Amino acid sequence: MYAILDIETTGGQFNEEGITEIAIYKFDGFEVVDQFISLVNPEIPIQPFVVKLTGINNAMLRSAPKFFEVAKRIIEITSDCIIVAHNASFDYRILRTEFRRLGYDFEARTLCTVELAKQLIPEQPSYSLGKLVRALGIPMADRHRANGDAMATVKLFKMLLEKDVEKTIVKEFVKIEVEKGMTPKLLDILRDLPSKTGVYYVHNQSGSIIYIGKSSNIKKRVNQHFTGITNKSKRIQKDVFTVTFEETGSELIALLKESQEIKVNAPILNRAQRKNIFIYAIYSEKDANGYLTLKLQKTDGRKREIMSFVSAQEGKNFLFRITEKYKLCQKLNGLYECKDECFQYKIKECDGACIAKVSAQVYNARAQDFISTYSFENKSMIVIDKGRTISERSAVLIENGIYKGYAFYDLNYQITNPEILKNILISMENNRDVRSIIQNFIRKSKSLKVINF
Repeated sequence: MYAILDIETTGGQFNEEGITEIAIYKFDGFEVVDQFISLVNPEIPIQPFVVKLTGINNAMLRSAPKFFEVAKRIIEITSDCIIVAHNASFDYRILRTEFRRLGYDFEARTLCTVELAKQLIPEQPSYSLGKLVRALGIPMADRHRANGDAMATVKLFKMLLEKDVEKTIVKEFVKIEVEKGMTPKLLDILRDLPSKTGVYYVHNQSGSIIYIGKSSNIKKRVNQHFTGITNKSKRIQKDVFTVTFEETGSELIALLKESQEIKVNAPILNRAQRKNIFIYAIYSEKDANGYLTLKLQKTDGRKREIMSFVSAQEGKNFLFRITEKYKLCQKLNGLYECKDECFQYKIKECDGACIAKVSAQVYNARAQDFISTYSFENKSMIVIDKGRTISERSAVLIENGIYKGYAFYDLNYQITNPEILKNILISMENNRDVRSIIQNFIRKSKSLKVINF
């Protein structure tokens, strides 16, 4: 659990400042579960430049509660939480100073979103909260007021969690849970998991990720691990300390995140998925008579592939349907099944003579139509899918055939311009697997909206 906060002060000499306003959002990694927002009477005057910056003046604070009156609520909402703030050392120092005046030693782990942003979103022109959230397309209201700044920090932190493919933030959180000395039971772990689409991470007692998976129902899938009898399930049951997760709403984004994060984190129980999983591909080449043929072969990085597949049978089934749809000779494309009538199938013998009825130019135009439809070569598109909530959508960006990343956006915004999308994009690595995942998902899914540009 995280306590994301922002504090406004009177200004003045170091360690002599007083709190004028505080906002704390208790955040479970997905949503705000509790909040506390209050003006505070600092019992000392506010510096004039602070009044001008925040709009908070001495008159506003005369009837506000003093710090000792809100201290119990602050301890309650931050208990067992990691303190998160933009420039956390300042806010944490101010809190400790105020509690010290009351004779109480306030201690907590802290995370600074300035430092996290520098690691996860490098090369930004500025890491001030206002300029950073503007550059990332995060809406912000009431700048330099505790509530507005704290809520902007919540949205920024949520984005940083998504960008943290190595899961350093979550691993640190798990380590703190481990230090409490209580090993949760499998039923306790299951209780806190959602029955929603997303990616889940199985951690051992040292906080390390030992398995990453994805599912359209996270709770159901993890329960299968906990009740399974395979060697992998037994290992998970033996070593699991906790399971963290990220909801995606979109199955496509869950597939993309799972693929990349397995390669980055190399979990011990995901050995088979660390390598490329699409081991067969369709390639095109001209035969001796000038006809463009389609061949299903084991993947060859030296050749330009059209589509790739997990198994030979999946690839053959797809090629079989494509030759029928685009009226391509199955004999010529290595399927060896067609009738005497041109471009039909079912009889197991064919000498390819039906091709003589169509010129190479006409035939190749049909084949090229298939290639341009399914290949990502030089294509630019935005793939729109479901989001994590009813009011949200997800977008995947492909630019010149290269996968750039994904983003979530509110339905109030129309993401049809790639330049706008880039401001909120979670950048991801481009490789054969992710391109194949997107190609196959577009091919199979009927719910996606694809915008070409």
